[in-house]
Amino acid sequence: MFTIKICGITRPEDAQAIAAAGADAIGLNFYAKSPRAIDADRARTIIAALPPGIVKVGLFVNALPENICHRCDELGLDLIQLHGDEPPDFLLKLGGRPVMKALRAAGSQGISLICDYLSACRTLGCLPRMVLLDAPLKDGFGGSGKLADWSLAKEYQAMEGMPPLVLAGGLKSENVAEAIRATGVRSVDTATGVESQPGIKDAAAVAAFVRAATAAWGGRG
Repeated sequence: MFTIKICGITRPEDAQAIAAAGADAIGLNFYAKSPRAIDADRARTIIAALPPGIVKVGLFVNALPENICHRCDELGLDLIQLHGDEPPDFLLKLGGRPVMKALRAAGSQGISLICDYLSACRTLGCLPRMVLLDAPLKDGFGGSGKLADWSLAKEYQAMEGMPPLVLAGGLKSENVAEAIRATGVRSVDTATGVESQPGIKDAAAVAAFVRAATAAWGGRG
């Protein structure tokens, strides 16, 4: 659904800079404990500043399914990002709305964790549109700047019949090209890697990130 997503947008001017740089998705964070959290009114202002064609992703962490559905519908979100501990059957409660499930996995057990999760989703008939691989954390649910397990991403990419993988976790302009070449992913996501402070995006860093990722894909996403 997208190739380059910049997450944790809190200002309309940042959304405009992201679109101008060539990213094709933004993330709007509705997790109240995040320093990048926004409410519905701020989200509307940001969305109104976007040009057509930008994928609007709403990030939720262990929220009530009815609240997620309401927020998705009232804002016209294109994709729901579940970034908490939501089990496979939780996806059934979202009424068929498109979902990207974030999974924090690494090491030798990581691929088994991911495969088991997706197998359960298939059995239930609620396979996510995309899977986002983030770095495991002892505390919190992301936005740490820690690298995800690139070897796990590469292993996932070699498997057939899996939802498209989005690589997140500590990506910035200095390492995103290396990450793409090392893993073969066709979609990347960053938040902290293009910020001057939490929730405030640096337009030059965003542009450099987009250029680096696009170059790694041979000039196109």
